[in-house]
Amino acid sequence: MIALIGIVSPAIAQEAEQAKPIQRVEITGSSIKRIAKEGALPLEIISRKQMEDQGIVTAEQLIANLNVNGNGSDNLASNSDVTTGAQRGNNGASSANLRGQGADSTLVLLNGRRVATYGMKGSAVDLNSIPFAAVERVEVLKDGASAIYGTDAIGGVINFITKKNYHGLEANVFEDATQHGGSNIARASLTGGWGDLDKDGYNLLVTGARAENNALKGSQRDFVNAFQPNRGVSVDTRGSPFANVFGVSPTSYGKTLLGTNASGVALPGGTTLYNGISVLDLPGGKGCNSIDGMQAYDEKLWDTPGAAYGCAWDTGRAAVLQQPVTSNNGLARLTIQRGEHQLFAELVGSQVTSKKSFSPNQISPSTVNFPYSSFYPSTGSAYNMVYNELVKVFPSIAANYGSPIAYRWRCMECGNREIETESKAGRLQVGADGPLTLFGRRFDYRIGASKAYSEAESHLGKGYNYTVALANALGTGIINPFLLPGEKQSQAAIDLINSTSAEGVTMYGGRTTLTQADAALSGEIFNLPAGAVMAALGTDLRREGYSFNGDGRAAAARPAILNAPFDDQNALNEKTRDIKAVYFEFLIPVTKSLEVNIAGRQDHYSGFGNTFNPKYSFRFQPIESLLFRGSYNTGFRAPSFNQLFNGVTESQYAGKDLADPAKCPTLKVDSTKPGCESITPVILTGGKTTLGPETAKQGTVGVVWQPLANFSMNADLWEIRKQNTIDSFTLATMTANYGLFKDQFLRDASGNLIAVDQRWVNAGERITRGLELGARTNGKLGQGTWSASIDGTRLLEKKSRATTTSDFGPSEIGKFLFTGDLGLKWKHTAFVTYKQGDWSTTLTNVYRAGYKDQVLPGVANGVVKPVDLDPDVKPYSIFHLSLSYTGVPGTTITAGIKNLLDKDPPFAITYDSNSGAGSSWEPRVADPRGRSFTLMVNHKFF
Repeated sequence: MIALIGIVSPAIAQEAEQAKPIQRVEITGSSIKRIAKEGALPLEIISRKQMEDQGIVTAEQLIANLNVNGNGSDNLASNSDVTTGAQRGNNGASSANLRGQGADSTLVLLNGRRVATYGMKGSAVDLNSIPFAAVERVEVLKDGASAIYGTDAIGGVINFITKKNYHGLEANVFEDATQHGGSNIARASLTGGWGDLDKDGYNLLVTGARAENNALKGSQRDFVNAFQPNRGVSVDTRGSPFANVFGVSPTSYGKTLLGTNASGVALPGGTTLYNGISVLDLPGGKGCNSIDGMQAYDEKLWDTPGAAYGCAWDTGRAAVLQQPVTSNNGLARLTIQRGEHQLFAELVGSQVTSKKSFSPNQISPSTVNFPYSSFYPSTGSAYNMVYNELVKVFPSIAANYGSPIAYRWRCMECGNREIETESKAGRLQVGADGPLTLFGRRFDYRIGASKAYSEAESHLGKGYNYTVALANALGTGIINPFLLPGEKQSQAAIDLINSTSAEGVTMYGGRTTLTQADAALSGEIFNLPAGAVMAALGTDLRREGYSFNGDGRAAAARPAILNAPFDDQNALNEKTRDIKAVYFEFLIPVTKSLEVNIAGRQDHYSGFGNTFNPKYSFRFQPIESLLFRGSYNTGFRAPSFNQLFNGVTESQYAGKDLADPAKCPTLKVDSTKPGCESITPVILTGGKTTLGPETAKQGTVGVVWQPLANFSMNADLWEIRKQNTIDSFTLATMTANYGLFKDQFLRDASGNLIAVDQRWVNAGERITRGLELGARTNGKLGQGTWSASIDGTRLLEKKSRATTTSDFGPSEIGKFLFTGDLGLKWKHTAFVTYKQGDWSTTLTNVYRAGYKDQVLPGVANGVVKPVDLDPDVKPYSIFHLSLSYTGVPGTTITAGIKNLLDKDPPFAITYDSNSGAGSSWEPRVADPRGRSFTLMVNHKFF
């Protein structure tokens, strides 16, 4: 007999056999209370014990191990570097991304109800705010659920369910220490429960936990090495600890040591103009590698011939691969039992602090942050050395002696740039549920009201300096950007740099609020020959609010800070919207072996109006050992507050390389050709209040087969078609596809292009299709029992198109993408468990398929073919081993080894110009920690 429909661990199945008499419960994805085994949705249930056996003590760790979760920039490793664009709002946050649909298309619930989205971004829930120490189990619905829950439930639903009716006092301590140092994890929690609902009529549950994840530096792992040109990767920055010399624009600056040609200087008799020149890399020089972390800039890989005499520096080894995070979480829940009715009040709170740390700032020739007066003066102590070495190779600059040096320098003495983010979240909820009688029939009701918030604020740490103050300091010549091996800055230079620090400035912050009231009624409404028809009717009323502030300083006192990623243009006073929804659900037994479920939900959003989303599902069990299931539903994601209300920024296009795509077929500026003259239209960016929701159509069909009492398997084929996707396109994409974006090119009465609207639009479409497979078995061995299971996901299709009138692009499965979700072809998690007496042991395998790697421009353009270039990133497969002992009364001791074989992340060409995490590995796929040893002790005092 099929005991549980869904993907259920052996531990859960065993617990179910020993459970109390079956009662009707509400299952994630449905509003009808029923016996759990009756459900027909692909539901994965993960028990607390199963998580503890794997050394999982945070929600982020759990989500990373889910095969159904995508591989996007949703964790603290993948957004640990500078980051750009929408990722800036992820500071300090971790999110779920079911079926690769994005964090804002995955609904996260706590005890079946919504929590506030992350305050910084205004969309997607921060998993760090979940009181994980109080979680008893996690239910993962791998199906769309907008017909029940409304927005965001396109990829699926994750429901964190806390302990209920717990009585006693228990303490839990956990330590996860890496073999190679860095990124140790520790957690301590205390949980107390008083009163028994059945005996005393009340239960009070209180739990508190503190967790600390220490930083992991790139320099602590040997696999982090971006200087591997033989394998196709090298660093694209000439901001190095020993400065590179540049030419500058004669229209913006006076004469410099390299003259007044912004393109650089040529060798005697040569035509190539060299720029970004390091005297270490010149013929006879000491070599770039004479300074730790530096190597010669690879002009062939980056197809930049003029950079042949430059030095580069490995920014990846300076970054923190895993952000240090400290979290404090607490939950208090009072439940009162009166007859068959329960009333409860629940308070949840969290405080999380994280700190990004990445490469020191580079100082570059720029009219904004590096004025002519700040160039290295002839009075500097290294001036003559630099001049003499350059003149040996480029004698044409000899006459420029005395002119200042324009350079690009990595200010190591400024320290790593740091951004510290503190977030707080809370929810107060009250509610009641129980039975009532209407029209002579028994129904179950559920009502609740809650108030939740999330707020986050990012502050600049070390490594950021006031621009003008630093420029003035550099202009004195006291600070030396040309330190040879073994030389150090003078104390005067260090003091001067420190005097320009901007540490402590509030960069930006945001706050979300959620006020909600809900009510639902479910029960049997009439009988058919095959059984009772069950129905549910509910309502959901919400008010969502969001505000975002930019620079925390007074508007009249905001001196510029070098390269600080402020976001002032998107500052928002609080915006709110009201959501009113009603939903229904019917469970109809057509025959003894076939039941059909019909659900629908009508949502009204102040701002864009109404949306109705139905869901149809079936469960067909022709024989006891075989079950077929399937569903079809529509879903939606409401546009975020940022996408709707961010201010419109008008900025004049500053480049000289843009021609009117309607008049110039080649798109190349050529003043000799009419219509191909250079133009500088206004570029519009920001929010758009006319945006509508993203919509989705999705379906699932599956089978569960249990031919033997101790063996079962399942397969579910699914497809999601996401339409009206909210996108913002680059100017290059829009001009290259002018016919698709014609309406966004704004013209005057004479037809002249005056502006390009790059704001968000509902335009695109994405198709994702996959197959989820699982198998479970168990038996006896010697004096004990064993169990084994495997659950995997096979991605069959992943493609997208910019607009519904354009063609779909090529398949994105198994191919590197700079942003978004990496479409891995196959992912699985497998378990083998053996239990005998007080001992149990579990071996776990986590597998992630490889994919086609990216190639740098020189390889793509045929300039160079690295001798050891491998077009494929290898699969990532690691094993975990745990051993538990329960022989001491009230105590469970679990020891484990994670990444048993100490496997490094596979090599990958992920270097992304100093604005994304990773350098020679992919943080969206692999764990950089290596082998670690875990110990968990749980003691129940009474």
